[in-house]
Amino acid sequence: MASHSTASSSQESSPARRKQFDSQTLPTWLGLVPVSGWFLFFLLVPMGFVLLDSFAHRGTYGGVVFEQLDFSNFARAFDPIYASILLKSLKLAAVTTVLCLLFGLPMAWVLAISPKSVRNWLLLAVVVPFWTNFIVRVYAIKVLLGHEGPIQALVRALQLPLLPESIASGPFAVQLGMVTNYLPFLVLPLWVSIEKFDFTLLEAARDLGASRWSSFRRVLLPQIKPGLISGMTFVFTPALGEFVIPDLLGGARTMLIGNLVTEQFLRARDWPFGAALSMLLVMCVLGALMIGNAFSRQRQKRVRS
Repeated sequence: MASHSTASSSQESSPARRKQFDSQTLPTWLGLVPVSGWFLFFLLVPMGFVLLDSFAHRGTYGGVVFEQLDFSNFARAFDPIYASILLKSLKLAAVTTVLCLLFGLPMAWVLAISPKSVRNWLLLAVVVPFWTNFIVRVYAIKVLLGHEGPIQALVRALQLPLLPESIASGPFAVQLGMVTNYLPFLVLPLWVSIEKFDFTLLEAARDLGASRWSSFRRVLLPQIKPGLISGMTFVFTPALGEFVIPDLLGGARTMLIGNLVTEQFLRARDWPFGAALSMLLVMCVLGALMIGNAFSRQRQKRVRS
């Protein structure tokens, strides 16, 4: 009995000893060193250089001159021409987010309520596009909408008026490319939130006389709001600075803030103005993140109260 009690006491104390050993040998701050170093040297330091360049001026041959630092590049960024491009980019990112929400919510719902065997196949269908190259996915949309593509072939087979050739290279193609490429970024976090939801609450709400819309708005929506906000942020943030999709599907007629920044850095060689535009883009992204964080904190306060 004594040996058994001694063995059991040693087994019970071993986790405590292991935890004490880990806390003594591996301080908590040591685990933050790699993350902090990565964040410092690969984000804050480069952003500091970009911020410094935004106050400089373009040299005669395209260099960066730091002789006089001012806000002229930011003032130039609010010129009506460039401001309209920024507003167009904000509008496209917002519309993309809303469309992804309209398509992604039913998809996430079906993923959550489907049997496990079916769910795995549906989840695979959502993730499979990520296995192909981003450029290939964008060009696939161009081929799909092109003059010799399957859609135009179906229109010819039905003897209907052909779609305009501009549909393969214009705002519609850009919007379709944005939605198809960023839709999984909203579906996956939303699916995780819905999967954790207790569906008996909806049944209880219906038994108490609530309509389907009322049950969705008052019971389901507050519970899945964290995944909803995260998914919308994951879509809006990259969509705001997207330049590959507008460049390949929109051509010269579609100029967004991402294309404008690329133009200033690579072709116009006006790095200070490109840096100022980049900082304005970063401010817009941070504003979107702060709004999403504010909604999350408001929900947490409501839950605690």
